[in-house]
Amino acid sequence: MIVLANKDIDSQANRRSGFPYAKPQNRPNVRLCSCLLFCDWSVVMMSRGKAKLGCLLLFMALYWGLPWPLMAQITTNTSVATVQPDTSVFSAALFYDLIRQNHPLVKQANLFGEEARQVLMQARGAFDPKLVASYDRKEFGNDLYYDHWQNKLAVPLWPGGVDLNVAYSRNKGRYINPEERTPASGLTSVGLSMPIGQGLLMDARRNAVRQAQLAQNLAEADRIKLVNKTLFDAAKTYWEWFLAYQQRQLLAEGLELADRRFRALRERVALGDAATIDTTEALITVQDRIVQRQQAEVDEQNARMRVSTFLWNQNGQPVELPESARPQEPALTPINENVFQNLLDRTATQHPDLLKLSVKNQQLTIEERFRRAMIQPQVVLSANLLSETPTVDAGYNWNSYYSFRPQNHKIGFDFVMPLFLRKERGKLREVQVKNQQVVLERQQTSRTIANTVQMAYNQLRTLAEQASVQQQIIDNQQRLLQAEQDKFELGESSLFLVNARETKLIDLRIKGAELKSKYQKAVAELYFVAGVSG
Repeated sequence: MIVLANKDIDSQANRRSGFPYAKPQNRPNVRLCSCLLFCDWSVVMMSRGKAKLGCLLLFMALYWGLPWPLMAQITTNTSVATVQPDTSVFSAALFYDLIRQNHPLVKQANLFGEEARQVLMQARGAFDPKLVASYDRKEFGNDLYYDHWQNKLAVPLWPGGVDLNVAYSRNKGRYINPEERTPASGLTSVGLSMPIGQGLLMDARRNAVRQAQLAQNLAEADRIKLVNKTLFDAAKTYWEWFLAYQQRQLLAEGLELADRRFRALRERVALGDAATIDTTEALITVQDRIVQRQQAEVDEQNARMRVSTFLWNQNGQPVELPESARPQEPALTPINENVFQNLLDRTATQHPDLLKLSVKNQQLTIEERFRRAMIQPQVVLSANLLSETPTVDAGYNWNSYYSFRPQNHKIGFDFVMPLFLRKERGKLREVQVKNQQVVLERQQTSRTIANTVQMAYNQLRTLAEQASVQQQIIDNQQRLLQAEQDKFELGESSLFLVNARETKLIDLRIKGAELKSKYQKAVAELYFVAGVSG
C-alpha cells in the first residue's frame, strides 16, 4: 500500500509511515562483468589467429575476476532469499478509491442530492399548517371604540386542494360594525375551503412538490455525471504517468547500454583492436540518449504532478506522491461481447444524460397537467359551522341555540374566469412545445450515445490487437539485435548497425508502452461514454 505524504511532512516522517524510499536493486558486480568481457575478447582474438593477444586477455580475465564469480553467485542467492514484496507500486485501483473518498469534486457531487432534498422540503412547506392571530383595540375618552381579536388555523390538505380552517374571533366595542359582533365569550368556526374547477385535480402547491420530487432524480444524474467525469480525467492522467515512467525507464536502460558499449569500445581502442573513430560514434549515441533521458525525466515529473492534483486526504488537504512511487503494469484484459452488450443495456437505462432528459420529460408532463388545470374557471366554495365559544367554568352545551347547528353557518362562493384565456393557453402551448423538444432530443441523444459506445469498443478491440502485434514486433527486434551483437563481436558487423538495431528496439518498446497506455485510457473512455464507472 502506498502511503501518500503531505507537503509539510519530511523524509523522516515518511520513513516512519512505512513507505520505502529506496527500492533494493541487484547491481551487477563490476569485476565479474570485466572478467566475462575479457574472456569474450580472448575467444574472439584466438578465432582470428591472434593467439598472443588472446592469451593476454585470458590471463587478465583470470587475474581480474577469478575469485569473484563464486562470491557473486553467493551474493545473488542471498539477495533472492531476502527479497521483500514490492510496496512501491501505486495501483490504479487505489488511486480511484482515494478519489472517490476524498476528492473535492466527488464531495461536491455528493451534495447535489442534499440540495435537492432541501428544495423538496421547501415545496412541502406549502402544506404546513399556519396559525394566524391579530389583535386590535381602540379606547378614547373612557369609551371603548372597538376590541378585535382574530385567530385562525389553516391546514392545507393534499386531496382536492382542500383547506381545513378553524377560527376563533372576539369582537366588542361601542362603534364596531354590527356584522362583526360576537358573543361575549367569542365565536368559533370550523369549515372547509375547496376549489371546484381550477385547482381541484392540480394546483401550484402539488405541482411544486412533484417537480421537487423529480428534481432528486435529476440531482442523482448530475452526481453520476460529475463523478464519472472526474474518474475519467484521473484515469487518463494516471496512464499518461505510466507512459512517461516507461519512457524514462527505457531511455535510461538504453543510455546504460550505450555507455557500457562506449567504455568497452574505448578499452578495445586502447588495446589496438578497434578504430578510434568508432569511439566517436559510440560517444554521440551516449550523448543523444542523455538528452532523451533528461527530457523523459521532465515529462515524468510533470506527469507525477498531474497525478498529485487528484490526491487529497480525509481532511481536505492536498497530498503528493512519494518520489519512489511508480505506476502498475497494466493488464490487457479483453472485454468480450457479452460484457459489452450488458454495458449497452445499462447505457440505455442508466446514462446520466438520458436520465436527465427523462426527468425533464416527466417534469414537463406534470407542468402540462397544471397548465391545463389553469384554463378551467376558478371556483372556490367555503363553508363554516359557527358556535358560541364556551366559557372556562362551563362545559359545551350541545343543546344551546348557539352551538354547532346547520342553521349556524357561514358560506361563501368565489368565481374568476378570464374571458380570452390568452395567457393560460399560451403558457400551455409553450410547455407542450418544450416537451416535444425534450422527446426529440432524447431520441437523438440515445442514438448518439449508443454509436459513441460502439465506436469506443471498436477502438478498444483495435488497440488490443495492435498491442499484441507490437509485442511480437518487440520480440523479433530483440532477436535481431542479439544476432547483430553476436555478428559485431565476431567482427562481421559495425557499431552503427548495432546502435541502429538498439535504437529501433527502444522506440518499439516505447510504442508498446504507448499502446498499453492508450488501451487503458480507451477502457476508461468506454465506461465514461457509457455513463458508468469502470
